[in-house]
Amino acid sequence: MATAPKTKSLPRSKLSREKIERFFSLLAEANPEPKGELDYVNPYTLLVAVVLSAQATDKGVNKATGPLFKVADTPEKMVALGLDRVRDYIKTIGLFNTKAKNVIALSEALIAEHAGSVPPDREALEKLPGVGRKTANVVLNIAFGQPTIAVDTHLFRVSNRTGLAPGKTPLAVELLLERIVPPAFAQHAHHWLILHGRYICKARKPDCPVCPVTEVCLFKDKILA
Repeated sequence: MATAPKTKSLPRSKLSREKIERFFSLLAEANPEPKGELDYVNPYTLLVAVVLSAQATDKGVNKATGPLFKVADTPEKMVALGLDRVRDYIKTIGLFNTKAKNVIALSEALIAEHAGSVPPDREALEKLPGVGRKTANVVLNIAFGQPTIAVDTHLFRVSNRTGLAPGKTPLAVELLLERIVPPAFAQHAHHWLILHGRYICKARKPDCPVCPVTEVCLFKDKILA
């Protein structure tokens, strides 16, 4: 499990408190109820979907899990399905061999250690096979309504590019965001930032002319035309 850096060593936002508030207000106006794009039917299937989404697109994961979750939407059903059949369902997803093993192993762990339920606790989640801090944070946020920040490549890019939460590592960005995001926006913050990076503040060519936070963004190569 990742070790949190000391608070004093964390960088600070390049935006003032007022501009941070404005940043999230603008994102909220543009998308009042942001949602994750992985399909799921309960906390368990959400956990499986997030584990499968590593180095894969949400669209690709959804295509595979649609049929899978129709036959296995609990740890017990997944274990009964067996490794070979799970592998067959997810063979279109990258690293499917390793991921299939992790899905079976985490399902067995949930049955043995948590009575088949997904624990609403980061430390317990991170002990499950194939589950890291980012996966745990996604599950805690979506399934249990906790104001966690799941830092993927999109969120990391947006946080650094805009000056909102600069950091050299995903963990540093996560911890800084936890400190600076206004409480009113904490629940949806990670969805707003991920979706913003995925569809507007893209890696190669950010779509600045349609960006809702242009007025507070500090990106030096911002295109306003």
